[in-house]
Order: sequence, then structure tokens, then C-alpha cells
Amino acid sequence: MTSKSIKKGDFYELEVDSDLQYSTAYNDDLAPTKLSERTWSKWNIAALWVGMAICVPSYTLGGVLTAYFGLSVMEALLTILIANLILLIPLTLNAYPGTKFGIPFPVLLRSSFGMVGSNIPCLIRGLVACGWFGIQTMFGGMAVHLFLSAISSSWASLGGTGEVLGFFIFWALNMYVVIRGSESIKWMETLAAPLLLAVSIGLLVWASGKVSLVEVLSTPATRAVGSSFWGYFFGGLTAMVGFWATLSLNIPDFSRYAKSQKDQVIGQIIGLPLTMFLFASLGVILTAASPTLVGATVSDPISLIGKIHSPFWVAIAMVLIVIATLSTNTAANVVSPTNDFQNIAPKYINQTRGALLTGFIGIALMSWELLKKLGWVQSDVSVEGMYSNWLLGYSSLLGPIAGIMIVDYFLIKRQHLDLVALYTPNSLYPNFNSSGLIAFALPVLITLIAVNTPTIGWFYHYGWFTGAATGAIVYFFLANAKQSPSRQAKAVQS
Repeated sequence: MTSKSIKKGDFYELEVDSDLQYSTAYNDDLAPTKLSERTWSKWNIAALWVGMAICVPSYTLGGVLTAYFGLSVMEALLTILIANLILLIPLTLNAYPGTKFGIPFPVLLRSSFGMVGSNIPCLIRGLVACGWFGIQTMFGGMAVHLFLSAISSSWASLGGTGEVLGFFIFWALNMYVVIRGSESIKWMETLAAPLLLAVSIGLLVWASGKVSLVEVLSTPATRAVGSSFWGYFFGGLTAMVGFWATLSLNIPDFSRYAKSQKDQVIGQIIGLPLTMFLFASLGVILTAASPTLVGATVSDPISLIGKIHSPFWVAIAMVLIVIATLSTNTAANVVSPTNDFQNIAPKYINQTRGALLTGFIGIALMSWELLKKLGWVQSDVSVEGMYSNWLLGYSSLLGPIAGIMIVDYFLIKRQHLDLVALYTPNSLYPNFNSSGLIAFALPVLITLIAVNTPTIGWFYHYGWFTGAATGAIVYFFLANAKQSPSRQAKAVQS
């Protein structure tokens, strides 16, 4: 019995038979979506991005750019807007094969990196997601703790222990949503989007009249007088692109449920740039207003709201913060590693096991912070330090993967993939695609050298852009050179 790929309009569907059911590269969760499962409209995809973009790290981005990159407030907000407009390019392009063929990110990687080689970029992407999952779960757990503290003085007396318990309560909510599948995530994002917009407006109303918007927006740059704006700008731009560099890779995990290419493109245009810009702007304004509001400078919304002297409003706000963080975490940080881990051994790791593996790695990465809250260990490492340094820098190494994926699909494969072969070992796609692995390794190697080599330091500082461009160019020439002999052979035969 033989499986076959069937074209239906602009899309492809896989008719699975016994040959793929027993394939070591196939399971039902990694299989292409059926046309009946592709139900996400542009509004669902826009809601997905609203749900992901409104989160604690997005709120703090303006402060990161002003404090660490020496930009003025207006320069910082403009940088965030430009970065997210740039991100629409890899996001919409890498979403195309997911929508057309219904395949998730790990399966798409098999085309450019090989059936086994795809696990290398998968695990790199998955580890970043597990780090973000741990951080977001820490924020969500804090919100759970503040909510329960607002309604129970007994819980409030638990202190750090309450925060740790809140972490695990929030962790369990994430696992529940993801294990229930794509429709559960779609429902969560659709519910969260209007609520998140409401809490954002509420925070802005709360701060209005207590800070001058004109004064905040005119806050000058902190860089040295006379220094060039462009170096700081491109450094900040790279960091902001790195913020969603992960999603620019695994966007097929979501676009495989889109009704059409038009829906995924328009949905992303509506949902991402404006939401990021407005929520980062809100963060800048509220951080500036926090000394007047609560008597101290507070850079994250959970701690800021927690200082309100009204248990009722704290409880309401924390419920909304929990929903906000849950919508971000499930979509951005659990779906991808769940699929990535399945790709290693599809017959042994399904969606449930992949989600639990993601969750346990997230706990392990945050174990030091949990032990700190319990008072069992002393450590100078902070969640904010992990967020602003290691993860953003690490994400810049994902640029080559994005460049390789785009070149492979649009220029090498010319938007055609063999669905059956993508799930069949030792067929059309090799176990290791040397072109993809070399094109990935080369810019990563240069980036690592550039860290300690001032003359080429720019390659590291603008890492996502330089990595994506280098990976794309190297892959294009290597893949074309590999295809040339086969093309010549076919020409001779004809």
C-alpha cells in the first residue's frame, strides 16, 4: 500500500497508507494538516500575534533599548516598529510552505538539512523556546501568586514559597492548553486578544494625568555626546529582530492551520508590528510614570500592578496578566519545542510527551531561580539577566536557519516539496544535507570568532542580519552546485 500527495486547489493533502504509518519519520501529530483542519482566518492569526506580543518582555523592550543601547525614547520605539516590519519578511515567507503543504517546522527543515540533520536546527530552536518558556512561566507564576495573595492573606504570608507554587500552577495550565491541541490554542488566543487590549488601555488610563506623554517621548538618548546614532540603532535593531527570530523559523507550526496564504499574510501584518509598537510604548510610559504611581521605578507590569493598594483591582489585573502570559507562552514557547522533540523520534515522542519534555526542561532551566525563591540557594544570576543577555544573543544565531529555509523553498525547490518523501527515510531527501549544514555552520563560526575579534565585531553585533545573509548566499551556491550534475545528466538523457 502506498501513500500519496493530493493537490486540492492551491493546497496539498497527504493520503496516508501503511507505508507511512510504519515509517520511523512519521506520526499523526507531525503529519500534514487536512484541509478540514485549516480553519484559521486572518483574524485568528492576528489574534495569535496580539496574544503573543502582549507579554512582560515586550513591555520592557523600550527600556532595554534606552538603557542598554543608548537610544532616546522616540528612537527606541521607532526601532521596535522597524524591526517588526522587517520580521514580516521571514515570517510570511517561511509561513508559505506550512500553508501550502500543511507541514510543521521540523518536517519543512528536512528539505534543507536532511531527514536526520533537521534535528540540529530543531534542537537549537527548541532549547531557546524552553528558556523562554521557563522565563514566561516565572512571570505567570508571579501573577498567580499576586492574584491569590490579593484574595487570601494566608497565601500572601507564603512569600517566596507562594511564588514557587504559583510557578507550578501556571506550568500546569500551559501543559493543559497545549496537550489539548491546536483548537485549544486558537480558542485561547481569540479569547485573550480583546482582554489584553482592554488591560493595556486600562493601564494607560490609570497612568494618564500622572505623567506628561510629551516629556516621556522627548527623553533624550543616553549615549555619549557626539557618538554616531547608526551604530546604536543597528545594534538595537538586531536585538529587536532577535526577539522574534525564533517565531520567524517555526511559523509553519501555525500557518499549517491557515485557510489561505492571504489569511496568513494579512493576519500577520495586522497582528504583529502595531501590537508590538503600542505595547512597548505603553511600557515606556508606565515605567516613566511608576515613581509617581507607586513611589519607585518599576519596569515590569506585574510588579507595578502588585503595588496598587486595592486587592480587588490587583486580583482582576492579575487574572488578565495570567491570560496574557498563558497566551504568549503556549503559542510561542511550547508548540515549537513540542514538535521539535517529536522530530527526533516520532514513534516514541508524540505531542503529549513532547509538551511534557518541554515543560520539564523549562523547570530545569529555572531551577536556580525557584531554589532562590525558597531561600535554599544564593545566586546573583537573575531572570532579567538571562532574558536580556543569553537568550537575545543566542537567538541571533538563528538568522542562518531563516535564510537557508527561504532560499531552499523559493529558489532551490521552487515552492515544490514531495510530501511522501518528507516522511520516508532514505528516499528523495538525504539523512544529512551537507549544503544546509555547511551554510549554517559557517556564519555561526564567523559569529563566534567575531565575538573576540574587534575588526569583524560588526558581524556579531548585527548577527541576525549577517547570519541570515551569509547562510542564504552560501546555501544558494552549494545547493545549486549539487543540483548541476543531476541537471546535466537529465539533459544528456533527453
